[in-house]
Amino acid sequence: MPSLTSSRTPSLVTEFPAAEPGLVEAHYAARLAFETDCWDVHATMEKGEPDFVLLDVRGPALFERGHVPGAINLPHGKMTERKMAEWPEDTLFVVYCAGPHCNGTDRAALRLARLKRKVKVMIGGMTGWADEGFAVESGGLQAVR
Repeated sequence: MPSLTSSRTPSLVTEFPAAEPGLVEAHYAARLAFETDCWDVHATMEKGEPDFVLLDVRGPALFERGHVPGAINLPHGKMTERKMAEWPEDTLFVVYCAGPHCNGTDRAALRLARLKRKVKVMIGGMTGWADEGFAVESGGLQAVR
């Protein structure tokens, strides 16, 4: 097997040395504390007893056009201490928006954190959900006004 280390000029990949395994472990463990993905949300929702509340943080019109089954529509601007008091303090909220091009999840996560609530972002949002081929509901029955 040829040597991967040589005196050649580093490539764009190796220009910056790889992190030590302990740093990699800490980095990815931290990321997983902040986010989850569509597959994990789908698998948990399919079991029928999610240990989190799934919040679609887009506006009501987009929610009505299509949302993740079981999600509640609560745009980040409507997340108030009074509204969030409807759930126990230790509730984990999973938030999503349109997709990677949308910062609604970041705004929602920040707002929930400022309200001292636990939160994770569902990376990919509706774009990721659709890319995985998961079912989408329409209508506004789960909307919180």
